[in-house]
Amino acid sequence: FQATETLEKRQQHKSSNGDVGSDTARDDAFDHTYKEKEGPKPPTIIVWRNVIMMSLLHLGAVYGVFLIPSAAPLTLLWSVLCFLISALGITAGAHRLWSHRTYKASLPLRIFLAFANSMAFENDIFEWARDHRVHHKYSETDADPHNARRGFFFAHIGWLLVRKHPDVIEKGHYFILLAFPLLYYKLSVLLMCFFIPMFVPWYLWRESLWVAYFVPALLRYTLVLNASWLVNSAAHMWGNRPYDKNINPRENRFVTFSAIGEGFHNYHHTFPYDYATSEYGCKLNLTTCFIDFMCFLGLAWDCKRVSREAVRSRIQRTGDGSHRSG
Repeated sequence: FQATETLEKRQQHKSSNGDVGSDTARDDAFDHTYKEKEGPKPPTIIVWRNVIMMSLLHLGAVYGVFLIPSAAPLTLLWSVLCFLISALGITAGAHRLWSHRTYKASLPLRIFLAFANSMAFENDIFEWARDHRVHHKYSETDADPHNARRGFFFAHIGWLLVRKHPDVIEKGHYFILLAFPLLYYKLSVLLMCFFIPMFVPWYLWRESLWVAYFVPALLRYTLVLNASWLVNSAAHMWGNRPYDKNINPRENRFVTFSAIGEGFHNYHHTFPYDYATSEYGCKLNLTTCFIDFMCFLGLAWDCKRVSREAVRSRIQRTGDGSHRSG
């Protein structure tokens, strides 16, 4: 057992294009020393402004669904394109590049991903990365921002509707991130998340502003949010655990499809420094395909990858027996 574990650790730090730095691996690793405080839990404090805004957003999205038949085909195609760009801003940008530093990107690619992240409107890059790194380090504890042990609703959206647990705030302070110019972020959100998705159909093919606002802007934005949230909720509750049966995250094909590759979640929490978040490369993983294409263009490089030997070793040691090759 000791020899197998040593081999795995050695192999984990090798990749086809770059090495997994010790700092990266340490930041991503679950902190087994953390202990939840004894006694009653702090009271749940509802943030009513967030409740109202999220309710209005989802009501607007439902209305947008009914407008789909009246939208031009080009508007629907534009909505899909905006969805993909938004999702890449989270998956390839805030998640794999800035949170886990699984690959390196050129300035033009970083600029594109930053604007794509604004189109997704899920907090600025640095706040997103801070919360996500805290999530990995204290997964399924009081210090996890979207602790799935508190139920599907909390892990999916409820965590955004209440004040953070004090441990989440405390542990978040340990992750030193650059201050983000909030005014610029708000302006980029207005431009990328709402104005451009609405303006392009109206200006280029004379779609009505009403449809352009509710379908490619509001409905698309709401779908991106829920696709991302499913990674926190569904992928932590339903699916198999072929790599580590001792942790909550699961492999969930529906989430993989909706979140363009982020549903290989048992693998990702087992090997968070792997740029592909899966041992299968581009299979069902549009984000990995995008990063590979950026590498082909010379805009990305140094993609961290876990060796096959390390993956096989972990499957044999901690998997639930459900692994299937290919």
